[in-house]
Amino acid sequence: MPTYEYQCNLCDHQFEAVQSFSDPAIDTCPECKGAVRKIYSNVGVVFKGSGFYKTDSKVKSEPKAKSESKVEKAPTPKSDS
Repeated sequence: MPTYEYQCNLCDHQFEAVQSFSDPAIDTCPECKGAVRKIYSNVGVVFKGSGFYKTDSKVKSEPKAKSESKVEKAPTPKSDS
């Protein structure tokens, strides 16, 4: 069950509540009985296990062909001019 964070509009009291998706939202502050609002924040999601792009769906690169043997150039003779 998800945990929701609420904040009172009158006294700024913040609290959390574990509620089911089907439960009605809390509308009164437990401290001053004022109206409250739900606080929304970013949620970090981490995908673990197989079935995700990083581990399974990524196109596997083919092994690189052996590099061609390097041809060494003979040193250029210097002229004595």
